[in-house]
Amino acid sequence: MLNSASELEFSNENNTEDISQFASLALSGDEASSEKSSTGAPEKTGYPDSVYVMAANVFQGIRIEKSPEKVLIKYGNEPLRSLSESKDESFQRLSYELAFSALKYQDILETILIDSFIFPSTTIPDHLSSLIIVMLYDFQDRKFQARFLSDNEESIAEVQEVENLLISFKTKLAAALARCRIKHDALSIYHILPETVRNQELRASTLPLYAWINTCKISPEEVYHSLKKKGYHKVQSVLHINDKVFAVDQHCYDVLIFPSHLKSDLLNTDLFKDYKLIFQDKSRSLAVHSVKALLNMDDDILMVNTDIEILHETFINIESKDHRLQKVKVILLLPRCSGLGVSNPVEFILSEHEDAGLLKDFSQGGTSEDKLHILAQQQYEQLTHAMKFTKAQAVVYCTCSVYPEENEAVVKKALEFQGHGIKVQPYRLSPPVLPLCSLKEIHLSTDKFFRVEPSEITNGCFLSVLTRERDPSETVSVKDVLARAAAKGLLEGIELGKSSKREKKKKRSKISFPKASTTDSNGIQIKIAEFLNRETNANANQSETLTKRSLPQKNTTQVGSSSQVRKPNKPATNPLVPTFMKNTSSSRPYERPTNFIRPRPEDKMVVLKPVEIVLPPVMLPFSSPQGIRSQMPTQHFYCRWVGPKTVVPGYLSTPSIPRRGEKPKENLPSSLLRRPRPWL
Repeated sequence: MLNSASELEFSNENNTEDISQFASLALSGDEASSEKSSTGAPEKTGYPDSVYVMAANVFQGIRIEKSPEKVLIKYGNEPLRSLSESKDESFQRLSYELAFSALKYQDILETILIDSFIFPSTTIPDHLSSLIIVMLYDFQDRKFQARFLSDNEESIAEVQEVENLLISFKTKLAAALARCRIKHDALSIYHILPETVRNQELRASTLPLYAWINTCKISPEEVYHSLKKKGYHKVQSVLHINDKVFAVDQHCYDVLIFPSHLKSDLLNTDLFKDYKLIFQDKSRSLAVHSVKALLNMDDDILMVNTDIEILHETFINIESKDHRLQKVKVILLLPRCSGLGVSNPVEFILSEHEDAGLLKDFSQGGTSEDKLHILAQQQYEQLTHAMKFTKAQAVVYCTCSVYPEENEAVVKKALEFQGHGIKVQPYRLSPPVLPLCSLKEIHLSTDKFFRVEPSEITNGCFLSVLTRERDPSETVSVKDVLARAAAKGLLEGIELGKSSKREKKKKRSKISFPKASTTDSNGIQIKIAEFLNRETNANANQSETLTKRSLPQKNTTQVGSSSQVRKPNKPATNPLVPTFMKNTSSSRPYERPTNFIRPRPEDKMVVLKPVEIVLPPVMLPFSSPQGIRSQMPTQHFYCRWVGPKTVVPGYLSTPSIPRRGEKPKENLPSSLLRRPRPWL
């Protein structure tokens, strides 16, 4: 290993280039080298000066502090001043990504600065140490090439000073980087990172992008149409596809999935510029859909996102009896968590406005037990406080953590120690109203929790729904619901005092169709048979008389004879003959009794058995209007399709209706089927 200062001097330019190429092997953490080679992405040209300043300030707040005996480089406490503090999201993302990358390699970068004699040979103020770290990471990521500067870019004096210093130590920095790689016997310094961090970065480089459709501004169909106009086409899955495609999420209809390499292209579209599509972690959409299933009309939602300590204290101090929260029925609790179910921590922190201090845990591949205990205690306090709101009927608890200490343990503890002394119904665990799309999801949701484990297609998350048990003393009847609806004006024109149609039909059926006693059933059947025989003989005599008379006489005789043949006690009925056939010679209208009552609705559903009966053309089951009743002949005979059924006035007070499922009688007198047909 080279130790002397003279061994770091290289006069040969070829050796300098070899070491530079040798040192540039995969120190980049966020942009994997495999992805660069496959997509053919251009080499980096550096960042604007303002990005370096903001990244240095972020790094200053999240850097890993060491014990005094292990301190190699001293950092100041004062942040750097920027000429213009940009609030653009892309600007912030670049700054956070640069700071997070420098944080992951903090030990290696500090070793390179010491080994290259930048420290302590040069006199550098302590407040510039953070700026040197982030700019050194970017310098080696650019393979120690000069940064491209635009003419209209505003320069910052501190950035120019540090950049000149690094360029002057270019050769020594490249040699120190190569020695560090050889020391750890690694193909690249990237492999020096903990395995959990490497796996996380590998997932982050291929994880699809999830975008929420802002349905307040645009409908999903309009989004599909706009994307198709820009060359995107819809597929079932976006995995391992390098084309411009998108898919709809299986759990949330208003969430779209895009391949990761389309991020820059999507950010330049109007859909994202106008906030019609918003990049968002899928767990947040799952929580919103769970809340939506619990809401009623005019219900309020209280969303609690305690991403930083001050919000935790604010929520805990909110009085549950605050008059502003009396209409709150559902509380959505998104507590601060370790977030280790997320593969891209920078995107998670920016989209969810989480504390940047979480980047320190991500850089180490896990959360310490002490910090995990603190987070779990805060989550328990927030959940129990949310359960104290007496007007609330449900609490949705959602985290992006994979630790049971922050998930199941917190919920079970809150349910176990909830205040039973309060005069409200206790909470119970309820399964979220979400579709389960695989056997694995079904297995993970057996205990009424919804879990998603980190994978190549999604981040991990945990979801739990707590609902109040129903109070048996507050059971609401149908009349109470209708009364409330009428009070709100939802039942205009509807009289609640009237009984329903079904109740009226039941009452009518009880009055009009009394059931015959079993002792009189045999007598009724005998009387019906006698009546059928008399009607058959009368019809036969009438048909013989009609054949002997002329056409004009037929109509006269038919009308006149009907008054003689018919008995005076026979009831008058409604005609069944259509108006255009009432004067034809072949018409022999049949009549039905006047006391015939429309059958009940259930009679229409009786399955009829087909019977072949020779009938005149006029004998169709038509209902004539009320106005032509007086114009029709009074001699009629009514035959129902369900079987022969007549009523003898004087013997039976009400007609009997065939019961459901009863087969029609087929034993008709032969004269009904073989009588003369004078119309032929």
